Amino acid sequence: MALTTGIVGLPNVGKSTLFNAITRAGAESANYPFCTIDPNVGVVDVRDERMDQLAAMVNPQRVVPTSFQFTDIAGLVKGASKGEGLGNQFLSHIREVDAIIHVVRCFDDENIVHVSGEVNPLEDMETINLELVLSDLETVERRLDRIARQKRSGDKDAAAEHGILEKLHGALTEGHPARSVDLDEDERKRVSSLNLLTLKRMLYAANVSEDDVADADANPHVIALKKQAQVEGAEVVTISAQLEAEIVELEGEERELFLEELGLQSSGLDRLVAAAYRLLGLATYFTAGEKEVRAWTIRQGMRAPQAAGVIHSDFERGFIRAEVVGYNDLMEAGSMAGAREKGFLRSEGKEYVVNDGDVILFRFNV
Repeated sequence: MALTTGIVGLPNVGKSTLFNAITRAGAESANYPFCTIDPNVGVVDVRDERMDQLAAMVNPQRVVPTSFQFTDIAGLVKGASKGEGLGNQFLSHIREVDAIIHVVRCFDDENIVHVSGEVNPLEDMETINLELVLSDLETVERRLDRIARQKRSGDKDAAAEHGILEKLHGALTEGHPARSVDLDEDERKRVSSLNLLTLKRMLYAANVSEDDVADADANPHVIALKKQAQVEGAEVVTISAQLEAEIVELEGEERELFLEELGLQSSGLDRLVAAAYRLLGLATYFTAGEKEVRAWTIRQGMRAPQAAGVIHSDFERGFIRAEVVGYNDLMEAGSMAGAREKGFLRSEGKEYVVNDGDVILFRFNV
């Protein structure tokens, strides 16, 4: 699935450093504002230890992990919604992503300039969030003006949309994001064309120093950030962009030993991707055969034919059935043959909802 997460934040908070580390894409990174103007796009493989276990069992010719796309968007500043710092251009880039990772600086370093003169995570959060709210408020007000005329003519659809827009306008006027408004699926569809920035889901990445990464929860900046994020119902992932640049160069046992020395069970990237998956409601299923073991990304709640369509539209169009075994059951059985003998391998039809970790063989005919 072509899903992308935008990395945003104030200038010099470590966005591009993080982007470079997790994608090895070479996005320019420097100690001055607006170093990044055009958005940099990078794709990173998603690490999943279940794939390693499946590969060891099946011994395929190749292993293909699923991937995740990150877009590094230039640093926003106060006044971005009014065009400050090329703000309108940057905000348009955010409209193209599915979710937002807001990088917040949680380290002190006199050699790296902070755009407002001091490190203050709460102020940084407020600056970015307010600019997104103001941009959405302008969008909603323009739409309200147009839809009001249609409503007066007796258009029922216009009247329904007008009511939704008024709810959104009320929240945005008070400085609250659009996602704080309780909208049902139909209401969201009616305003989806507006592509509101604050309707997108957001998580925070607390960028800490290398010295703080093992005990980031003791960092006063992180404490303040998490407290505010909890009020918003948002998740915080602690990460050291500089440290990730070192981790990404390591593989296998060397990587695991390095993480162990740091007191970490996983890299910041792994935790960031996992959080993004939760944020977007994503799941992973696997196909496993002699030619390849492969991971596929789907939305949670997707039924078998639609999950098959992620591989190829013909799979969905000609879907007959899905032969399914859960990952844990397969590991317990030791092989596909063993899973079949134990009754773990099931035949599922069109109404089956695919679970995270399912190993599936699709039967189809076109």
